[in-house]
Amino acid sequence: MGSGKTTIGRQLARRLGQRFIDSDHAIESRTGATIPWIFEIEGEASFRRREADMIRELTSQRGIVLATGGGAVLDAASRAYLAERGTVIYLRASIGSILQRTSHDKSRPLLQTADPRRKLEELMAQRDPLYREIADLVIDTGRPNVQSMVQTILDQLDALATGRAWRARAASMNGQAHINLNVDLGERSYPIAIGPGVLADGALLARHIGGTKVAIVTNTTVAPLYLDKVAAPLRAAGREVVEIILPDGEEHKHWGSLMAVFDALLANKCDRQTTLVALGGGVIGDLTGFAAASYMRGVPFVQIPTTLLAQVDSSVGGKTGINHPLGKNMIGAFYQPRAVLADTGTLETLPDRELSAGLAEVIKHGAILDAEFFDWIEANIARLMERDPAALTHAIARSCEIKAEVVRKDEREGGLRAVLNFGHTFGHAIEAGLGYGEWLHGEAVGCGMVMAADLSQRMGLIDADTVQRIRALVLAAGLPAVAPDLGEARWIELMEVDKKNEGGAIKFILLKPLGSPSVTSVPHELLLATLAACTQA
Repeated sequence: MGSGKTTIGRQLARRLGQRFIDSDHAIESRTGATIPWIFEIEGEASFRRREADMIRELTSQRGIVLATGGGAVLDAASRAYLAERGTVIYLRASIGSILQRTSHDKSRPLLQTADPRRKLEELMAQRDPLYREIADLVIDTGRPNVQSMVQTILDQLDALATGRAWRARAASMNGQAHINLNVDLGERSYPIAIGPGVLADGALLARHIGGTKVAIVTNTTVAPLYLDKVAAPLRAAGREVVEIILPDGEEHKHWGSLMAVFDALLANKCDRQTTLVALGGGVIGDLTGFAAASYMRGVPFVQIPTTLLAQVDSSVGGKTGINHPLGKNMIGAFYQPRAVLADTGTLETLPDRELSAGLAEVIKHGAILDAEFFDWIEANIARLMERDPAALTHAIARSCEIKAEVVRKDEREGGLRAVLNFGHTFGHAIEAGLGYGEWLHGEAVGCGMVMAADLSQRMGLIDADTVQRIRALVLAAGLPAVAPDLGEARWIELMEVDKKNEGGAIKFILLKPLGSPSVTSVPHELLLATLAACTQA
């Protein structure tokens, strides 16, 4: 009682375009008597029977937002109807807040006692476990802004619907079906196709090629495996294909490789109708995307990621760029592809080390934004390491869903999108400090997540058990959990060159708690303590 169910329920119904019903008001309308009168004349037991009958009736309706009485959960059948037929939102309020809101309200018979606070404490002890038992969402109503709380509920309802969809998909995936997702960016929206055999469907790529000329950018490792498979259907369809093969490795993600792409495009007289195709891992995807954004001030491109890391992260979202000796990905542009075609069959030829590197980004998505997905990864890490097709397809799809939703809300990293860099502040420092290519990007991120979790605990945001869960999962994925000793001064110097930093302060993505990120600066002494604890002497 007094948590704001009626006020918030009405606003929520308006935003959802649904009808609002208050079960107490419905009982009063039907009986022609007020709730206090029913309590006084018939007693609480009789009221609860009327309430249970009303809950059973109302939960059979569709398209409504229903605010129940605070005691509706006391009836086991009512709890079952609410849990099975609807999405249950528990509006949680403190005893002090409820007292403040109800102190002059004479329509609440249970609070007409000499000691309302004690009565509320008794009711909370009895009801809170029942609310939690059936709640899909728990919303703290301590904030005074109703509109803000309603928006929070709407955002969480979206996330809940997506989560239910992926759980259903996880239960039904047989490793053969393609999954089709969409990155919703208005006129720049684009599809993602995920599954085995995607590259065998020549028409799938062809429908995203507008002109008569295609430039496929790949590397010396991927070209022998997949270049002909991609190029042959395009040539058969009458398109001219330009092949651009670059050296493999993070150490080649630089200005020289970008110039090599431009040289080939100009030498082959590629015009603004030419589509670039990025065939490879994250380095090829980032570099090709930056070339597409820059060549003739922008030409279309398609991502065909062939590594797990690229399929779950770098191919989605439009971040493109190259490295600089002083910082990773410091030169680039936001430029969205026309499509992302992720063939999970390419993971069969992926070296074990590259597979583990990709799992770092999968773990990251669960850690920062979906604790339930993190639980799933823990339970299925062995299947993922064994390259089980259904498990990999599901992990890729859920990761893409999470990232696509973040990109939809913050395409150019004005705020929210920064959370996708969990573990990256430490990880980028490792890559730059050792020299690009010494550690794979995913290896550095995996270790960086352990360091960020350690720092989160030192900040009082998570407990030691959560840190241990993250460390154990990183190790189970075949990733390093101990960082190289770069020296305190070098660590700080490298982390100061980071796109998230503001006003000279290093910004970290921390956990508060697992499944929920926090972007913050940290006390210098806590950062040094994490560096001392997580680096190898």
